[in-house]
Amino acid sequence: MARPEKTAAVAEIVESFNESAGAVLTEYRGLTVKQLQDLRRSLGENAHYAVVKNTLAKIAATEVGIEGFDDLLTGPTAIAFINGDVVEAAKGLRDFAKANPALVIKGGVLDGKSLDAAEIAKLADLESREVLLGKLAGGMLASLSQAVYLLNAPLAQVARLAGALETKATEDPSILAGGAGTPAAPAAEDAPVEEDSASAEAAAPEATDEAADAAAESTDA
Repeated sequence: MARPEKTAAVAEIVESFNESAGAVLTEYRGLTVKQLQDLRRSLGENAHYAVVKNTLAKIAATEVGIEGFDDLLTGPTAIAFINGDVVEAAKGLRDFAKANPALVIKGGVLDGKSLDAAEIAKLADLESREVLLGKLAGGMLASLSQAVYLLNAPLAQVARLAGALETKATEDPSILAGGAGTPAAPAAEDAPVEEDSASAEAAAPEATDEAADAAAESTDA
C-alpha cells in the first residue's frame, strides 16, 4: 500500500475510534460475504462493522491511546465500531456468533477501557442498565453516595461490577433476592473520590449558618 493510501487508511480508523462509544474486535475467518452482510444488517445503527488491516489498526489504536490491542490483532480482523446502544451491539455480535461460530469475539474497548472477550460477553448478558444497577446498588453498596457514583459509572465499569456481583451472588444468593448479604467494598479504583464527601461535610455547617442568619433576620423584623 502506498504511503498516502496507508496514511489515509489509518486516519479513517482513528476517526472511527474517536467517533464511536466503543469498539469490539472480531475474527471473521470462514464467514462468507453474505454472512458478513447479514451481520452488518443485524447490527443496524448500533455499530459500523469494518474489515481492517492489522498493521494499520495497531497504528490507529496507538494514536488514540488504546492499549492491549496488539495481541488481539492477529488473523483476519474486523472491528465493530459502536455508534448506538452499546449493550444492544454486544448482544447482536454475541447472537450472531452463536449462530455463526466462525465469528470470534476477541475483545474490545469501551469508555477508554480495554475489555476482554469475557467482559464483552457480560455486557451482552445485561438485562438492562436500570435492572442491573438496581441489583448492584441494593446488594453491593453500603451508602447512598456510593449508589449515586455507580448510577453514573461508565458501562465498562458496569461490566466489571457485573462479574463481581456474579461471584458474590454465588457465595451468598440472598444478595440478588434483596437479602442482607455482606456488602462488598468497592474496588479502590471504583471508590468515590473522598474529597467529594469532605466537601459535602464542609458545606453542611455553612448551610446551617445561613439558616440561622435568616432566622435571626426574621426575628428582628
